[in-house]
Amino acid sequence: MISTKNPRPIRPVYQLKITLKGIRPPIWRRIQVVGNISLYNLHSIIQVVMGWEDDHLHEFNIGRNTYGTSEPDLDPDVKNDKRAQLSQVVSSEKAKFEYIYDFGDYWQHEVLVEKILAADPMVRYPICLKGKRACPPEDCGGIWGYEGLLAAMQDPEDERSTELLDWLGPGYDPEGFDLEATIRELRSIR
Repeated sequence: MISTKNPRPIRPVYQLKITLKGIRPPIWRRIQVVGNISLYNLHSIIQVVMGWEDDHLHEFNIGRNTYGTSEPDLDPDVKNDKRAQLSQVVSSEKAKFEYIYDFGDYWQHEVLVEKILAADPMVRYPICLKGKRACPPEDCGGIWGYEGLLAAMQDPEDERSTELLDWLGPGYDPEGFDLEATIRELRSIR
């Protein structure tokens, strides 16, 4: 007997390139996520792949809409990002939107939908495919503070540099990005 059941629908997978704006050379990550992911869960994934610590507020600006933690007292126009799915608010390849993290340091990320694909049954999503350079340290003062840290790393004998480098602590490599460690950490949040 032939089954009349419809086959399981193919879930779309979004391949996204996330680039931290305003920094050269660029800091970026390429990821794949299922299309029905909530924007809140996408926020959590961006935190992991970029290397942020999720200590601050965030928002997505998509078209004329803003999505984030819905607190009507703060901004009644912000839509709840836990209720919005990526595929509902972005439906085409090459679409771009903005993710902002830490309203004090104001880290702006451009998110580009590179491709919309059929899910591969052999892949566990989300997955990070590639990336370049380390994320700036939390609370370093935004782009200008980060540039100051990089300058201090170039001239560690300067008096101001010593103070900044003491705050930074040892082991920070602005060129470092560990893809395998990022993939392992993504698996822990699934």
